[in-house]
Amino acid sequence: MLIDNEKIALSEFQKEFDFIMSCLDITKLEDEKNMLTEQQARPDFFSDLKAVKENGKKLKAINDKLDKISNLRNTFSDLNTIVDILEDNDDNSLFEELKSGVEDLKNKLKGLKLETILTGKYDFNNAILTLHAGAGGTEAQDWTEMLFRMYSMWCEKQGYSISVLDAIDGDEAGIKSITFVVAGANAYGYLKAEKGVHRLVRISPFDANARRHTSFASLEVMPELEDLPEIEIRQEDLRVDTYRASGAGGQHINKTDSAVRITHLPTGIVVACQNERSQIQNRETAMRMLYGKLAELQEQKEKEHLAEIRGEVKKIEWGSQIRSYVFQPYTLVKDHRTGFENSDINSVMDGDITDFIVDYLIKTNI
Repeated sequence: MLIDNEKIALSEFQKEFDFIMSCLDITKLEDEKNMLTEQQARPDFFSDLKAVKENGKKLKAINDKLDKISNLRNTFSDLNTIVDILEDNDDNSLFEELKSGVEDLKNKLKGLKLETILTGKYDFNNAILTLHAGAGGTEAQDWTEMLFRMYSMWCEKQGYSISVLDAIDGDEAGIKSITFVVAGANAYGYLKAEKGVHRLVRISPFDANARRHTSFASLEVMPELEDLPEIEIRQEDLRVDTYRASGAGGQHINKTDSAVRITHLPTGIVVACQNERSQIQNRETAMRMLYGKLAELQEQKEKEHLAEIRGEVKKIEWGSQIRSYVFQPYTLVKDHRTGFENSDINSVMDGDITDFIVDYLIKTNI
């Protein structure tokens, strides 16, 4: 029968859903929801705006997860009902509804599974991304701009917003470096999977002899912090440089040395911001970025320490080549960490990178 494959898939998805439910403590979620709701009913609740914001954020996340679980249970029930009907009566339109529903269920399950493992300290936060062109001049700078477009399109598909903090244009084309904030729930949790070096192989449009070139661009990812962590930053460990902003922002921003670059001497971390109107605002934003990078570095060290204790070899270092994008002599995008591939390179460059992100996060469970 036509429905046999869908029945098998539905049965497998049910097992996967049951496994996810065994990993989630629904009672604990319900208890936490009740506690947060009770907090809102207290007379003095709105006296602490910071606590109000944190309460709302946590409650929304819990309600969203519980709603997804409830919707998935209803979907399983509806699809099983369709299977029962089709076993007694062949109906083409109903079969197409079943087929479409099973595929949709597969994607929703993948999303729930991913949310279940996104439990890192900063996973729910916005993300700050910085792209740097590697060696290779215009070719690498063009590749950096292509990656920025790819991430911009992915963010649009996810309903995330982007704001550019700092950018340096390429000499002839493209971008030398760009720093931007991705705002939305779990932005850092998802995008931390993209940290590393991205490699491009193609026939260069900048080569008159139409030779094949290999270019590199690196991506840094850190969480945007709402509350600054307890990390000591000594003033004597900072080098602060100011320079004239080059981006958009009106006449004032381009006539004064309002842009700020801060170097943290002990770690060599460099952050910069030029999108604000004043030097003071740019410095504040840059300092928050520095705290974010140091917090991300601290979290990474904690994970490496835990991996050593467990005896695991799961080292993903900054600077490692994580993915190749091959345009010539064939088309293929391959993640070297997981082996995941997609030959539809145009789709990937248009922002369809969710499968790469999900596959990496699920396999590495970070």
